[in-house]
Amino acid sequence: MPKGEGKVIAQNKKAHHDYFIEETYEAGLVLQGTEIKSIRAGKVNLKDSFAKVDKGEVFLHNMHISPYEQGNRYNHDPLRTRKLLLHRREINKLIGYTKEQGYTLVPLKLYMKDGFAKLLLGVGKGKKKYDKREDMKKKEAQREVERVFRERQKL
Repeated sequence: MPKGEGKVIAQNKKAHHDYFIEETYEAGLVLQGTEIKSIRAGKVNLKDSFAKVDKGEVFLHNMHISPYEQGNRYNHDPLRTRKLLLHRREINKLIGYTKEQGYTLVPLKLYMKDGFAKLLLGVGKGKKKYDKREDMKKKEAQREVERVFRERQKL
């Protein structure tokens, strides 16, 4: 199965708007107790999250997983830092990317694959304002072409 396939639970739609995504990696997550139940229920937000390499390990910061309703005292801190599971060679590549100027690790989507929660992690380079405007012009032109094409098919 290719990267990023499975039941998508959360997506970071703003990531493609703010960054040029150059490479993607599939990472597992180290979760505690009731976190997987909240993830399966879709109570996850990737909006302001980011990943960092620290002492040869990759950690995910600011991903919000809501506490599980039936979790009582076994619930977790919703914004805690979570470790990502990657192969050593992938971590070494990520270390190389993050040392370069302007690159960051951006979570793109969270999905279930074979019963496990997986995170699609992208290596992104920040877009400038004019790049964002250029993308918006291309999308608008594409929408216009599709609209005209649909109208022709109706005739």
